[in-house]
Amino acid sequence: MELLPVHTHIDDKALVDRRLTNYWGYNTIGFFAPEARYASSDDLGGQVKEFKTMVRNLHAGGIEVLLDVVYNHTGEGNHLGPTLAFRGIDNIASYRLQSEQPRFYLDFTGTGNTFNLLHPRTLQLVMDSLRYWVLEMRVDGFRFDLASTLARDANGVNKLHAFFEIIHQDPVLSQVKLIAEPWDVGEGGYQVGNFPVLWAEWNGKYRDTMRSFWKGDEGKIGEVAYRLTGSPDLYQHDGRRPYASINFVTSHDGFTLTDLVSYNEKHNEANGENNHDGDNNNLSWNHGVEGPTDDPEVSALRERQRRNFLTTLFVSQGVPMLPAGDEFGRTQNGNNNAYCQDNDISWVHWGKRDETANAFYEFTRRLIQLRHEHPVFRRPKFFQGRRIRGSEIKDVMWFNPGGNEMSDEDWSLPFVRCLGMMLSGDTIDVLNFQGQPIRDDTFLFVINAHYETLSFLLPGQEHIEWQLLLDTAAESGFLPEPKSFASGDELPVTDRGACLLKLTAGMQAQARQESFRKRPFDFPHGQPPPLQTEKV
Repeated sequence: MELLPVHTHIDDKALVDRRLTNYWGYNTIGFFAPEARYASSDDLGGQVKEFKTMVRNLHAGGIEVLLDVVYNHTGEGNHLGPTLAFRGIDNIASYRLQSEQPRFYLDFTGTGNTFNLLHPRTLQLVMDSLRYWVLEMRVDGFRFDLASTLARDANGVNKLHAFFEIIHQDPVLSQVKLIAEPWDVGEGGYQVGNFPVLWAEWNGKYRDTMRSFWKGDEGKIGEVAYRLTGSPDLYQHDGRRPYASINFVTSHDGFTLTDLVSYNEKHNEANGENNHDGDNNNLSWNHGVEGPTDDPEVSALRERQRRNFLTTLFVSQGVPMLPAGDEFGRTQNGNNNAYCQDNDISWVHWGKRDETANAFYEFTRRLIQLRHEHPVFRRPKFFQGRRIRGSEIKDVMWFNPGGNEMSDEDWSLPFVRCLGMMLSGDTIDVLNFQGQPIRDDTFLFVINAHYETLSFLLPGQEHIEWQLLLDTAAESGFLPEPKSFASGDELPVTDRGACLLKLTAGMQAQARQESFRKRPFDFPHGQPPPLQTEKV
């Protein structure tokens, strides 16, 4: 469980003047103290005891606790901000200052200041804080907000920065989970794929690729394959593993999953900034109507797209991340920057779920269970994509709808929106802790982001049987009774839909073949008829 910031923070004056609060807490002023407002007790120091109790109880339930930590800036703002702590104690040591005009701050964070991790005492403060939360509060790791800022020196983002070197040699911090938000707002700040070996990263490229693909953008199929397989193009070259990729479609920062399929534009008027705040590039699609609708066709397509996103997320290699509330369809009414909304816009109403929300919750629960039960979806090693040395096994194979392996020409076509990925469950290159090969079922995952239904010829030699477990075109997602198909059968894959099949009869080696009935296939192309968009 990754928590939003729990360090003591203050509310920005601009928000207070608008009768709002810094609800997310990214305005830290105390790196060692839990935020007292989050505690139920008014006792002095009661928040410390409550936090420790929470962590202990979560650990008892088998749940690790990760903290989102903000060491890139503080709540003191720019040169016009309040003097609360660091500025008054030692402004030069605490903040990065402009060399020509040291009255003003360097700002790589968009908040008015940048914490000075080039100064040894400030860096020591951060390390002492991290150790405190591990040793005293018993957390299991950290997600570092705007982590690129933490590694900046005079020349930009530096992979050899002292911040990394100290953590890597520290006997405590080097053993916990380290996750970077691998960007900031400064020049050269986008560093996805460039953090050191011990680090995992929020994979922003996964988010953007899957959003683009499922709304029908062209030229994405090659990158989709990379993202489905743990992003080896980003993390394999320096020795990292698939779990370095924290895969997500939505996060706290941006649209919820429901809003992603319901709005083309952000609607942040409640924030009091005339809708100028928040990201304008959301890669979202409202499917014909902006906001809530009673149109049954639009509603059904949105529901299918939500199932597409989550199915893709949970069958992808890497670590899936799902924001609280997305499992049952929480909405923020189009607000994609609800950092200041301590009200119904942001609150997660766990107990107020209608029939649709309950159905989506059950679908999400079963997806998580499927991933938990099948190690083929969470491999600790990257796929080789070819015959494994010493065997005839291909650990991953790619098919077009004609039952053929994808050719170089297929991969290069800009209008390809349909793909089949076969994951071999009997590979010999992945071992358990006892040194034995991990065995699992073989699965075929088929995705179709085209605007028309396509017929997908199932691969394999004769006498192979596949069982359709999941079809996002079905209202429940998972079929009440799995449906059987033979190799060479035509599987209808609904427009903007996904299917997951499991090999149930025949040898796995026989399934890892092009269809014995393979046929030439020309990928359809062109754009769907334009939809009339209504405004809320």
